Order: sequence, then structure tokens, then C-alpha cells
Amino acid sequence: MLQRPRPYRPIPVLLGLAALAFVRIAFAAPAGPAPVAAPIASSVIELQPFRQVSSGRIESASGEHGTATLINLNPGINAWYVLSVLWADGSRSSYHLENPRPHAQRLALDPGFAGGVELLEGAARAPCELFDNGANDSLAAAAKSSLAYASLCAGRLLLRNRVKGHQTRLEAEAEFVRNQLWGGEKITVLFHHLLSDTHRETAALHAAADYAPAAVETGEEPRPLAAMVDARYANEVLSAGGLGIPLQGVRAGLTPGAWYAARDSAGVYVSVLEPQLIDGAILAGNRDRVNTLDSVEASSLVYLVAFDLDRFDLHYALGTAHPSVEWSEHIPPAMREPKSPGPDDIGTIAPLVATGQIAPEAAQITVASFTGGFKRAHGAFKYGPLAIVNHASHYGFLENGVVLSRLQPELATLLVLDDGSVQMRTWQAQDESLLGRIRYARQNGVPVVEMDERSQSVPGRWVKEWGPGNWSGSEDMRLRTLRAAAAMQWSASKHFLIYAVFTDATPSAMARVFQAYRCRYAMPLDMNALEHSYLALYRHTGSELQIEYLLQGMREVDKPDSGPAVPRFLAYPDNRDFFYITRRGQ
Repeated sequence: MLQRPRPYRPIPVLLGLAALAFVRIAFAAPAGPAPVAAPIASSVIELQPFRQVSSGRIESASGEHGTATLINLNPGINAWYVLSVLWADGSRSSYHLENPRPHAQRLALDPGFAGGVELLEGAARAPCELFDNGANDSLAAAAKSSLAYASLCAGRLLLRNRVKGHQTRLEAEAEFVRNQLWGGEKITVLFHHLLSDTHRETAALHAAADYAPAAVETGEEPRPLAAMVDARYANEVLSAGGLGIPLQGVRAGLTPGAWYAARDSAGVYVSVLEPQLIDGAILAGNRDRVNTLDSVEASSLVYLVAFDLDRFDLHYALGTAHPSVEWSEHIPPAMREPKSPGPDDIGTIAPLVATGQIAPEAAQITVASFTGGFKRAHGAFKYGPLAIVNHASHYGFLENGVVLSRLQPELATLLVLDDGSVQMRTWQAQDESLLGRIRYARQNGVPVVEMDERSQSVPGRWVKEWGPGNWSGSEDMRLRTLRAAAAMQWSASKHFLIYAVFTDATPSAMARVFQAYRCRYAMPLDMNALEHSYLALYRHTGSELQIEYLLQGMREVDKPDSGPAVPRFLAYPDNRDFFYITRRGQ
């Protein structure tokens, strides 16, 4: 029986920005398209190799002079801009602007005296007045709002505001113990020992003849490849009582490793498996790279969801607090530079703003969300070869084409290119040539599986090694716990993104499962709690939003004290990073 954590309560604390002084703008000739030095020293701006900058003279209503600077942080992606106003006395105001139509429109400083920027779409130029020289200054009003995304110019431009992201009670308690109590890290290790099997699920096997078969839909597009399961279980089904996603034509009993269409969610498929049911040839192979599975993890259920990437687009967003960009305390002391605030020489992403929430233009077409990877605290290496290079190999990440922490060699990387294609790979130095085309990227540890020279799925090099793989769990290498992971599978001409939740597993069990499903690459995400392995599907029925959870217990993460569930990431800001999936073509 799945055990549910206590219900959590969103924290409705929102922070506004300071208002900008009213100005009128007189522009000088803009800078050329080549990247130039950023006006903000020692900031995330300097990490952007493709940034384009234009500037012009400004004068306030009171006669104070200054300079307005508009930075397109990555023109190839064209989503994020920074507008900075620098006054003669040295004071500065900076604003993080988001272009909700990056394929259609661009921003430019207004060369006249309209008081703002211009929105360029083809040959058309539309003014977007931000500084009105009056009480209705639109940028000042947007900055004072409590919204994560404040609309400007009838929604054609968004201001990203700083807000407080929700933190679950479990996260708050763990953070307090770890950071505020002497010996806190050892206490959290003890907690892990006590709670490591808390979310474990198992399922009984039954004869398939005792259950109604799944409905077969004619003309359906190819499903993902089924797992390779021991022939002894060909006529058996699993009763997975914790599954929270309704399936098309299924009442009870699922064939191990088979894929079933999610009800009323075209292009989404669900599968369940226990590692002990995997084909014996897989379990017997690559023993130099995996540990033998114990009886607990071998019989623990795995829930998987596959998304047809012909139908969907993948996106990534930072939480309001995680992952951060300072040094991880997890690394060897010798790898830290005392005079630097972080491995990328920044200690904050300011003046950029992480909202922890899906932007309004995407919220209406979002069909799923799931949590991201480790916090920065554990997102670097303490042991092994990767701990002694590149400042201990902190996990890198990009959002909307903007480098927030550099991608590091040899780390497992999930990325989305400017054409919408999704890739997983072990990042190498030569991959830097792709940087200008990457819209989203998230690194998290090392591969769970990868392809060998025979194009077969094999466990990653460090699956068996607790320290060099940075698999977390506990300091005494107890690795079995709730874990989440992502993988890529190719089926005929189809590419599928797979998200999996292992209710009780080590990295070795994860590798065996992804081998069975013939995944080309897989990487770990987060672990230990339902809020860290959360996945929700969304279906719009008229004006109502239907929410379905991969595991029924995940509903508790969104459950308020009363009333319907309010989904994290979609309805309110969260402190953790996440991925979300939108339906293509909408």
C-alpha cells in the first residue's frame, strides 16, 4: 500500500519590484549585432557569449540624465531580454523582460521619444510604451504587481517579477535540520535509513485470463517499445494499485512492460514493471557495471510515462530557489576558489528572475509537468574523477537559451534545441558548438544507460560506483530509495521521452529497467520523496482543469486544506526546478 505524506500548504508570499522613475528617451545609434561588453559587471550577463546590446541616452522628468541599455541575451533563441537604466549618479534599475513570441517578434529600443521599446514583427513596428512620464507608468505598475509574470503592451511583452516559491513542509524540515542543527547532515542520513523504503510498492501477478484485455485502437500510431520480459510472465498481469493515470480500455491488470494509452491524452503512454520480471539475459549481462539486485528492489514497482515527441514540446524552468549558482558544500575543499562566489564566478542570477512557474502563454497548452534534478547543494561531485576537475563538476543548466550555470564535460545532459528536438547525451567539450542553439538544458549526474559500440543499451560507467557516480542516498552508501529518472527511446521512426519513478531502487535497478525498455540514454533526476519525483498530467474539459498524477500519493503535494488540488508549477510558483510539456502546434 502506498503511504502518503502529510498534506502541504502553498505559501502565498509574493514580492514586488521597485518602481522605475518616469523618463523620456533620446537614443543614440545602437551597437552592432556583434556581442559587446555587458553594462553589468560580474553578473550572469557576462556568461552569455551571444548577447547583443543597444543603448541610448535618457532624461527623466526632473531633468536627470542617464542611459538605457537593452540586452538580447541570446538572439538565436530571442526569448529573454534585460532592460537596464543607469543614471548619472550611478544608480541602476534592471528589468527582466520575456518575449512570449520569440519566433515572430523582436525587441528594440524606441529611437523616438515614445518612452519604451519597439516590437518588431517582419516589417511592422509597434511601440511598447514603458515610461509614460505620468502616474500610469506601465513598467512601474508591472514591477509593483504580485504576479510572477506581469503583462506589458497588451500581453505582447512580459515582465518577470521576483516571487516567493512554495516549499513543502518536508523540504522545509529537512533544510532546517541540515542547515541549522549541529550535525544536521548526519541526522538527515538517519532519516534516510528510516524512510528509505517508505514509498515502496509491489504488485501481485495474476493470470491474464482473469482480467479483461486492453482495448486495441485501430489506426493508432506506433507505441513505445515494450520491455523485454522473461517469457515465464507472458500470460501474467500486474495489479498496480498506486497508478493515478486512467488508461484507455483498462479496468485492472497490466501486462508487465507493455505500454497503454492514457485516457483522453493522445500521445501519452503508461507502463509498469518490476525488475525481477526482466528477461534473464539482460539481468545476467554487464555484471562489471552493475550490482546484483537485492530482493527488495527487484520486487519494487516502477511506473513509466512516455511522451510522443512528434506531438509534444519539452521545456525547462528554474524554481525560485533551486538549483542555485553558488558553490556546493558537497565538493572537496581544494576545488573551491575562496574569492569566487560560485564555480561560474557568480553567486546569483540577478538581474534575471527565476519565477518557478509556467508562463501564461504556455499554461493553456501544458499537458504535463515533472520535477527536475538535484539542488545545487548536492549537484556536484565529492568523490571520484569528476570531483577533481572543473571545480568538482557542478551540474549546469540553461533556460530560454541563457546560460545560468555552465555545462560541464562528462555529465548526463537533457537538452532541447532551437528546432524543438530533444536530446540526451554525455556532454563533451566539442558540444560547445551547439551552445547557441540550445534553448533548455539540465545536467544531473552521470548516465544510467547509454549506447555501446554495438548500438546496444548498457549501464553507464559509474552505475556501480556510489561516490564517482554521485548517486546520493546516504554517506554509508545505502542507495535504495524512491528515485526518478528520464530516458530516450526510439521506436521505428518515433522518438519518445520517458519519465520513470522507481518506488524503491538503486542505480543498478534503474539501469536494468531502462535496458529492458531498450532506451538509448537515461539519466537520474531527483529522489527520496514524492514531491521530488512528481509528475502530473493536465486535461482541459471546458473551463475545468483535470489533474492526474503518476502515483496517487502525488496528489498530496498539491492538496490544500480544503477544496480541489491546486497544481504546482502551473497555478503557483515553486521553489524547485521542473520540466513541462506542451502540445505542439497550439
